[in-house]
Amino acid sequence: MKINKITIFEHNKLIVDKEYNGVIFKETYYNQLIKFYNAQKEKDSLYTLIANGIKFKEYVGVIQIGNLQIEVLPKADKDSTDENKWRKLLINMLREIELQLIKAPSSSWLKLIPNSILELYFEIFISELEYLIRTGLIKQYHPVTSNQAVLRGSLYFPKHITHNLVHKELFYTRNITYNYDHIWHSIFRETIQLIKTLTDNAHLHNRIKVLELYFPEVQKRTITAQTFANLKYNRKTESYRPATEIAKLLLLNFHPDLSSGTNHILALMFDMNKLWEKFIYITLRKQFIRNQSKYNVYAQRKKLFWSSEYNKREIKPDIIIQEQTNEANKQTDCYILDTKWKVPENINAIPSDSDLMQIFAYANIFNTHKNALVYPGNPKNSKKGHYESPEDTQKETIGCDTILLECKENIKEFQESIYSTISEWLSQKME
Repeated sequence: MKINKITIFEHNKLIVDKEYNGVIFKETYYNQLIKFYNAQKEKDSLYTLIANGIKFKEYVGVIQIGNLQIEVLPKADKDSTDENKWRKLLINMLREIELQLIKAPSSSWLKLIPNSILELYFEIFISELEYLIRTGLIKQYHPVTSNQAVLRGSLYFPKHITHNLVHKELFYTRNITYNYDHIWHSIFRETIQLIKTLTDNAHLHNRIKVLELYFPEVQKRTITAQTFANLKYNRKTESYRPATEIAKLLLLNFHPDLSSGTNHILALMFDMNKLWEKFIYITLRKQFIRNQSKYNVYAQRKKLFWSSEYNKREIKPDIIIQEQTNEANKQTDCYILDTKWKVPENINAIPSDSDLMQIFAYANIFNTHKNALVYPGNPKNSKKGHYESPEDTQKETIGCDTILLECKENIKEFQESIYSTISEWLSQKME
């Protein structure tokens, strides 16, 4: 099956019968996306329905409908339409955030620039499975029941009575076996079969054929979210975690029940706001440790800000940075970063009222005086700012700056740039 691909940026539209990248967005695909939309909760929807089409929201990644793959890329520069740049940025961010579990010693996937986000995950899953096969697949003990003419093992009385009341010559038995036929390998086999249907990449197909040879007798099991919830990792199965996590991502986001035909849907989409927040946090945490910084960084620390007889509300900033101290009971300076994946609409990069009010609430609850809103964009547009205090109070000024970070394809350069920018901001005195 040949896969047709459409690439589009977040917040853009797909209109029925219109051509994108040489591919027509057909009404059949549109109808499937309507069904998928109706199957989701509205607040969790990846796009909105418009007249004769759809409009994507802040979610990026891939939606595949039958043989059509829709790739949705991030875009934080109104003037840049370089698909390769934003695809590479997204892939690099996902590698830093979502794919930290990967343990396979082969680094081939690190050098890979796939044609889509989906192929990245296929490549990594296959590489992980190849690694497990090289290091040795695990066997497990599990019970096997069967109705047979010879008594082998122990008689399974409940089933024997039910099935063999009129078949005195048969014995319903239960044995404990030790083999490769267990739930982990059923998950892997299901994922292999899914990938076969979703890609036309000849290289991946050839590798899949080899992998299939290692799971010939694994029985088909129904794989659900509860299946993954019931898995228990131990010393032997811990090496299975990376491949299992990717299998979970692929299998639970595949929706074969939306169509009786071939237009099944796989949606592998990520909230760009959350990706941006997590990427900034992970980058700062790693860089602070690497550079032996005097700061610690924390993600979403909570504080109670409202309560009643029946309910309570907590507030949690995206990122809190706190100066380290070796002295007991000494109060150190604390700083709040609130990340926003959007380009400030104002030409002077002035934040919106809602963004400013959010930081103001954080600052008052956490008692911080130096805070910042972190956007993607041109660093030259970063601004210093502060909240005005009433004239009749002696309250200390609360600062709220805007920090704009230039998105770079080279992930190492990007992370070093983030660290140097934030470090410089921390060292500056409030105005």
